[in-house]
Amino acid sequence: MDKLKLVEQTVVRDDIPEFNAGDTVNVHYRVREGEKERIQQYEGVVINERGSGANKTFIVRKMSGSVGVERIFPLYSPFIAKIDVKKRGRVRRSKLFYLRERRGKSARIREKDSINKNQNKDKE
Repeated sequence: MDKLKLVEQTVVRDDIPEFNAGDTVNVHYRVREGEKERIQQYEGVVINERGSGANKTFIVRKMSGSVGVERIFPLYSPFIAKIDVKKRGRVRRSKLFYLRERRGKSARIREKDSINKNQNKDKE
């Protein structure tokens, strides 16, 4: 059991920011094409997190044209260059699979800070 934890600790990275379901993230992913390597950005909403430790994965959903595209990323993959959190979403559940059936305005997620901004404007 201790050997398993030891191996997991070598894989786990500390440069990955904290994010949850509902957050909009920009994943910088290394793509290898032949002998060349480039970084591809994938920006979308995190709809699912699963697993724990070195096996943790997350699903990012984005709209490409009018088609929804989802991609599963292993959190501690060496191909992930970095993850930027663009917006913090205010959601009431951890799995957002209901977004698959929604389009347009009904698929929007409120921002966490928008409530505080409105309250501060009323005070001024």
